[in-house]
Amino acid sequence: MFQVIVGSAPAARLLAPRASVLLAAVRGRKARGDPVAKSKQGRIKVPPPVDPREMLAMKERYSEYTLMLAALRLEFKEELLRKKYEEETGTRAGERAKQEAAEHRALMAWNEQENLCMLQARLLRVQKEEEEVQRRQEEATARREQGLQELIRQKEEEILQLQEDVKNFITPENLDQRIEQALDNPKNYNFAIDKEGRVVKQTALR
Repeated sequence: MFQVIVGSAPAARLLAPRASVLLAAVRGRKARGDPVAKSKQGRIKVPPPVDPREMLAMKERYSEYTLMLAALRLEFKEELLRKKYEEETGTRAGERAKQEAAEHRALMAWNEQENLCMLQARLLRVQKEEEEVQRRQEEATARREQGLQELIRQKEEEILQLQEDVKNFITPENLDQRIEQALDNPKNYNFAIDKEGRVVKQTALR
């Protein structure tokens, strides 16, 4: 039995209302002092059988595998150390410097060649663009000249037609003559025409 002392801090904490109880989302492990499950009572654990010949072969193969890996590691490590030593001491430093200088010269020559090719292509493109602009300007000038010549021709035709029409104008000098011509040659405009423009009906002059 537990004895609760009123007014003490532990008792106050025990009697205080709790908000909620948090439970683990997974199943807990079995405690060390818990009894054996009923389904496993009387069960004797027997290790799986092992073939001695298979075990011996596996041990031999594993030993060979570890020896081969160790030899490969030593070989790779020795090669890396040798290369690093040669690069640092200078036996291959000079050769590497010469190789880098030759590679740099080759790259610079290739760069100069590429720049020259790009310059030629750019000059050719600029020349073509200038020729195209000049051709368009010439075509525009030719079209303007052609339009001006056509306008002049139309104006000349209008002037000639006007000069021909002036001959038929009625003036104070030929007014009497034109009246006599109109009386001598009367015209009847009271007629009907068909779709083809032929006169189909006309009244007689009186």
